[in-house]
Amino acid sequence: MKKYVIIGDSTCDLPKDIREKYGIEYAQMNFVADGIEHRSSLDWEEYSPKEYYDLMRNGVLVKTTQVPREEFVSVFSHWAKQGYDILYIACSSGLSGSVGLATVVAAELKEEYPDINIICVDSLISSIGQGMLLVKAAMLRAEGKSIEETAAWIEENKLKVNQCGTVDSLEYLRRAGRVTATSAFFGNIFGVKPLIISDIKGHNYAYRKVKGASNARKEVAKDTVAAAEDIENNVVCISHADCLQEAEKLRDEILSLAKFKDVYITYIGPVVGASVGPGTLITYVYGKKVIIEGKE
Repeated sequence: MKKYVIIGDSTCDLPKDIREKYGIEYAQMNFVADGIEHRSSLDWEEYSPKEYYDLMRNGVLVKTTQVPREEFVSVFSHWAKQGYDILYIACSSGLSGSVGLATVVAAELKEEYPDINIICVDSLISSIGQGMLLVKAAMLRAEGKSIEETAAWIEENKLKVNQCGTVDSLEYLRRAGRVTATSAFFGNIFGVKPLIISDIKGHNYAYRKVKGASNARKEVAKDTVAAAEDIENNVVCISHADCLQEAEKLRDEILSLAKFKDVYITYIGPVVGASVGPGTLITYVYGKKVIIEGKE
């Protein structure tokens, strides 16, 4: 079998130990804070998670970019020169233009490296949901699956990664243009929390609202369990925007409803974090195929 590398991007939110364990690389996006552009490292090299989210809490406007063209050229060329085929599992096209740009760069590099196969897959999700697909791809590679077989599996099963979460405020998502059905939530009384899924087109969709953080957490737990299959062998992943105690409460809520094999908790990285804002909680679990399409 020809060797191939598996690449994500800065929205996959996989910490270094997981990336190293499974041999996963990533292409970096950028973020801009106070007019200064920074690399969106998943290893928090410039800011700690608390420092980063405190910027937003203190009113600093943080904007993000897709993966720059020169980053794709650099990363893809690095592996192509070594004779590796490349499987890029990208952030949802509903949230980022990175997969489209990567496809263009891959076609251009094909002229320079005609023997290299570069496959770009739209994950239709982000954060640890995207990360879960990268890890699964790495597991399939370890089992001896070819790049074509692995890419086909991801395409076939990507909508089985279910997202459910809640944010402290929809303002970040609204400002970033990253959520549908926002209008129904604005003008409501203080304390109303939106419940947000990733729909079949990879958009964040605010599909329901509840009163209060505690009720939102309970509903996220219920919806996560309802979406899951093969629970005793399944793992729930929780990503959070600097609210570890709330993430731990959510974990406990989930485990009180169903005995999953494990619950994994990690930080939402800087790119996704800029769009969702501090205090966000999101669960991801393999299960039923997503069939909902969000509507304004």
